[in-house]
Amino acid sequence: LNQTPFYAESGGQVGDAGRMSGPGVSLVVTDVAKKADGLFVHTVRVETGELAVGAPLELVVDHARRARIRANHSATHLLHEALRQVLGTHVAQKGSLVAPDRLRFDFSHPKPIASDELEVIETIANEVVRQAAPVETRLMAVDDAIELGAMALFGEKYGDRVRVVDIGGAWSRELCAGTHVESSAEVGMINLVSESSVGSTNRRVESLVGIEAFRDFAAERTIVQQLTSGLKVPRLELVGRVNELFAQLKAAEKKIAKLEAARLGERLPELLKTAERIGAFTVLTGSLGAVGSADDVRGLVLQLRERLAAEAAVVVLAGVIAGESGDGKPVVIAATTPAAREAGAKAGALARMGAQILGGGGGGKDDLAQGGGADPTKIDAALAGIRASLAG
Repeated sequence: LNQTPFYAESGGQVGDAGRMSGPGVSLVVTDVAKKADGLFVHTVRVETGELAVGAPLELVVDHARRARIRANHSATHLLHEALRQVLGTHVAQKGSLVAPDRLRFDFSHPKPIASDELEVIETIANEVVRQAAPVETRLMAVDDAIELGAMALFGEKYGDRVRVVDIGGAWSRELCAGTHVESSAEVGMINLVSESSVGSTNRRVESLVGIEAFRDFAAERTIVQQLTSGLKVPRLELVGRVNELFAQLKAAEKKIAKLEAARLGERLPELLKTAERIGAFTVLTGSLGAVGSADDVRGLVLQLRERLAAEAAVVVLAGVIAGESGDGKPVVIAATTPAAREAGAKAGALARMGAQILGGGGGGKDDLAQGGGADPTKIDAALAGIRASLAG
């Protein structure tokens, strides 16, 4: 094209979308990118007709989408300045994404941002939104812009003349070639939804703006209403009630674990009776059936090994841990006494062998090791294989 109203992806802002049409042809523009020497490449989908060299085309930008991008881009500038005010002037942009539905802003900062700091940052940015501060753009020499204190965007290349974007006068002043609102009020609302690390010295904030921010708040309100209704507590007491439930759940889990350990412990005498002599070792293997956790199996294995500590003993127990979907995952745990290790029995090798038969993997130290698999029907075969290996 000899000219275009479409914005090409640049400085973190995504490219425009829209339509092109001409005699007998209709196209949908899905993206625009800037290539070398200022060439704008439009990615299009042909709906009807065929393109012809030299044919005239009418270009129409999707202005509703552009408006959302403009709001997100101006919000990025507001957040940049708010971050500098709260965290310090060391904050500098290291990357960004400005899309129709969200924004992402990467910046230099050496540690996580506390929740109360995020609240202050969000409040400062939204106060400027509510002030309906004017957004002004000016073209000037790059040296004059720098003298005015304009901040340059990360990764952007500037010529002799640059575009300066002011929000609220000098409150926010940056070099920027992107699209922006005419008043900060058009941003509507800024909702910081996440803060994370993108390296040892850089952080990232993500935000929703305008109608997307409202929708996110509305979704959270629905969740809160459902929780307050289900738990039958006022909204302001919801966090306390949830913490109480967490505490009750943790206590119940501990109680269940103790009961499970006691249940398995009751089987210790009968399991000891199954110990047999295989080659140079006293070998005790057994299938426990359903168990609460691998820790329960490990605890019983260690108790049995302690009872057989004076012998060259090998203890291997297996069980099935029920999953959330109801399917069980087998676990096998092996332990050896010092005399057994001197005679060549290694718990890691035994657990690995059993796990392989179960369709999984595992291993560990010579004295204690664990493996897991996928097929609980192979537990007897796994234990038989371990006993056969000890027979030499």
